[in-house]
Amino acid sequence: MPTTARYTVEGMTCGHCVTSVKEEVGEVPGVTAVEVDLATGLLTVQSDSPVDQAKIVAAVEEAGYDVAGQP
Repeated sequence: MPTTARYTVEGMTCGHCVTSVKEEVGEVPGVTAVEVDLATGLLTVQSDSPVDQAKIVAAVEEAGYDVAGQP
């Protein structure tokens, strides 16, 4: 069953930031679509089934940014 998860990414300042996050999160197995809103920091991840939140957070961190509310 398709699922949608939303996260807030901190530290993005430009279009390149958005591209980096989209590319890293898009490589997470199971992810089918990624949308990033630079103005709000909202990251929307769509997948065919629930994806482990830790994998999404790790992908955002790999891109060089942080997910709000994560240690």
